[in-house]
Amino acid sequence: MTPSEIIDKMYNNDPFSQWLGVERVEEGAGFCVLKLTVRKEMLNGFSIAHGGITYALADSALAFAANAHGRKCVSVETSISHVQPVMEGDVLTTSVEEVSLTNRIGIYHITVSNQHDVDVAVFKGSVYRRSESWE
Repeated sequence: MTPSEIIDKMYNNDPFSQWLGVERVEEGAGFCVLKLTVRKEMLNGFSIAHGGITYALADSALAFAANAHGRKCVSVETSISHVQPVMEGDVLTTSVEEVSLTNRIGIYHITVSNQHDVDVAVFKGSVYRRSESWE
């Protein structure tokens, strides 16, 4: 399967990313650009986006980028730093950097920025690369 076919299969079976309104902009083995617009129901009690929104967007980018190599991957460790508040109407975009890829482990840095190219979150994710391939 091609990277896009793998990501199609993943996205089409991912109701959460669909609910988020994730837009696939660019994708390939080891990288993925995703975009979403923050909606009112994504806000917390401070009228800023719940931290889970940027986390979920980055986590989807991690999954798509890592799995697009053709091997099934699952995250084993993730962390996020929220560096700027995210408001309703903000358009968030991911930037994925594949830091390391071995036979068993992949390490990724993902930056989430807003429509003003201001970084709002920095995410690090490690995946375990299973032996099964996407078919």
